[in-house]
Parts: sequence; structure tokens; C-alpha cells
Amino acid sequence: MDAQTKREREKRMVSGMIALYCRRKHHTRGGLCAQCAALNAYAQMRSDKCPFMETKTFCSNCRVHCYKPDMRAKIREVMRFAGPRMILYHPVAAIRHVVETKKEQRRLEEVK
Repeated sequence: MDAQTKREREKRMVSGMIALYCRRKHHTRGGLCAQCAALNAYAQMRSDKCPFMETKTFCSNCRVHCYKPDMRAKIREVMRFAGPRMILYHPVAAIRHVVETKKEQRRLEEVK
């Protein structure tokens, strides 16, 4: 899979997780609240500028944290909430994420 395809898939997943978080935590319908829209825009921008897309599986597995500290705290909160719930909303993507994370962990252990 090329970097552009990985980048687009990552961006869709992050947007979906932010939307799920916003819908459940901020009780929005049909869109994002201003805070979540700003977080989504920031996450999309960071993904577009990522120089490591070819070598990583997902942003959550990346060893380089390119988010500003306040945005990193917000995206982690979203991931902690939405991650486990993704199995109900996007089961194929959630399972793919688990499988790819395990592969990445094994690859990193082999490198050590």
C-alpha cells in the first residue's frame, strides 16, 4: 500500500473517531462541535505533513509525536473513548487496526 493510500485511510479513521467522540460526549447530531472540528482539522493537517507515513502503521503507533501538547492530550482523550467503541461502528477498520498494531509491535521487537 502506498503512502497516500495509508494517509487517506488514517485520516478517515481519525475523523470517524472524532465524530463518534463528539456525537457521544458533546451530543452533536449531523456534524462536529467547534472544538471537535478544530481538533479534526488539526489532525488532518498533521497527517498531511507526516514524513513517516511510509514506515508506520497508524498515528497511534508512531514513536514521533508531532502534535502540540494540548492537541496531543485532546486526541488521546478521543482515542481512549472512541477506540474500543469502533468495533461496533466500524468493525473491519477496528480489527485491521488491532492486526496492524500487533504486526508493528512484532516488527519493532525483531529490530531490537
